[in-house]
Amino acid sequence: MNKDFEVLDKVIGRVPDFPKKGVLFYDITGVLRHPEAFRYTIERMVDLYKDKNIDAVAGIESRGFVFAAPFAQAMGIPLVLIRKKGKLPGKTYTCKYELEYGSAEIEVHTADISKGQNILLVDDLIATGGTLKAAANLIEQGGAKTTDVFGVIGLPFLNYKKKLEGLNVTTLVNYQSE
Repeated sequence: MNKDFEVLDKVIGRVPDFPKKGVLFYDITGVLRHPEAFRYTIERMVDLYKDKNIDAVAGIESRGFVFAAPFAQAMGIPLVLIRKKGKLPGKTYTCKYELEYGSAEIEVHTADISKGQNILLVDDLIATGGTLKAAANLIEQGGAKTTDVFGVIGLPFLNYKKKLEGLNVTTLVNYQSE
């Protein structure tokens, strides 16, 4: 068993039949309730990316913000917020994408993305990869590049690596089935 799994698995919650029957929801709020687990997660992120050429970190609404913000502060880099459509007041780049039950749209302020930047995308959990793929599209619209994708939890059985092909994807804890 690796140390990431050992430290985090015991605090990650499991909620059966949420958000719908037959789905096992992995809940990261346990990581937030345990300061040592939260600190460990941010320190691991810093260890993973401190020697990479990352100019900014983009957090995916809303739980991605929780991990991206302290990471940005620790690294001394800007934090970029990727939000659901209609939540940002300024000029934005927008990307619509398909979900298993419909479609969604996300956006980012155009002022937050600079041409030539290398940006790390952060979310709490990586399932199918659809939202992260759309977020990478937003970053590309601004002339920047998504260098890496980070998630605390990964569900590789949902094939996110296929959707995120070409991106370096790192997760601390992987669960192999529902």
